[in-house]
Amino acid sequence: MKLEKLKEEKKKGKITFLLKDSDEVFANTIRRLVMEEVPVLAVEDLEIKDNNSALYDEMVGLRLGLCPIKTDLKSYELKENCKCGGEGCARCELKITLKSGKNGYVYCEDAVSTDPKCTFAYPKMPIVKLLPKQKVEMTLTAVLGKGKDHAKWIPGLAFYKREVNIKVGKVANPEQIVQQCPAPGIFSVKGNKLEVNSDKVHDCQICQKCVELDENISLEETGNFIFSLESWGQLAGKEMLHHAAEILVAKVDEMEKLL
Repeated sequence: MKLEKLKEEKKKGKITFLLKDSDEVFANTIRRLVMEEVPVLAVEDLEIKDNNSALYDEMVGLRLGLCPIKTDLKSYELKENCKCGGEGCARCELKITLKSGKNGYVYCEDAVSTDPKCTFAYPKMPIVKLLPKQKVEMTLTAVLGKGKDHAKWIPGLAFYKREVNIKVGKVANPEQIVQQCPAPGIFSVKGNKLEVNSDKVHDCQICQKCVELDENISLEETGNFIFSLESWGQLAGKEMLHHAAEILVAKVDEMEKLL
C-alpha cells in the first residue's frame, strides 16, 4: 500500500491523495475510521445562567453543539480513558464562557475558551440574534467524542473514488464532449481532435457521459483510489489521516491479542 499526495488546500482543510496497491475494503476502512473513530471536541453540556433571546435553551444548545472546535488531541483524553475516572478535569473537559448583551448577532468569536489552542473554528458562525434588552450568559463544557456516537463529533468528510485512465479514439463531435463533460478541463480540442489533459484526469467524476456520447471513448480502472479528506475545522486533513492510521493499528493489535 502506497500513498501519493495529489493536492492540499490548507485554507479549506482539504487533502487529496492517491491510494495505490490497495483495495476497496481498506479504502472504506480508512473512510469509516476517520468519520466514526477519530475523536474531536464538541460542546456536550451547558450551564445556562441567562437566556431571554428568541431561541429557547435547547435550540441554543443544539446550535453550539454543532459549532466545530479546534482540537488538540495531545492535550485532551476521552472521558472513559481519563485518570479522573470521567468525573471531569482539565484533561478531559474544556470550559468555554459565552456572555453577550449587545444588539445583533452573537457569534462564536464572542465565546471565551480557557484553552487558547482550542477555540471555535469559525469565529463568524452565528449562534443567536439578540434584540435590545436581550442577553445570553452560559458556561459550555466541551469533551472529546466520536462520530459514531453523535454527528457533532465527526471531524469532516472522507470519501474516495476509483482512479481511471481515459482512452480516446477518433471522436465524431469533440466539441460536444467538451461541453457535456461536468468536470471542466479534462477534455480539450486541438485541430478538431479530442485530447485528454493528463493533469486534470483525477477530476473525472466517472459519470460515463463521454462514453455514452461516443463509443470511441473508454474509461479504464487502474486499481488505485483517489481519496479526499475535508476537515470541518477541528483537525487538519493530515491529522485526521494520521489518527485514523493509529486507531487502525491499535485495533489490529487488540484483535491479535484475542486470537
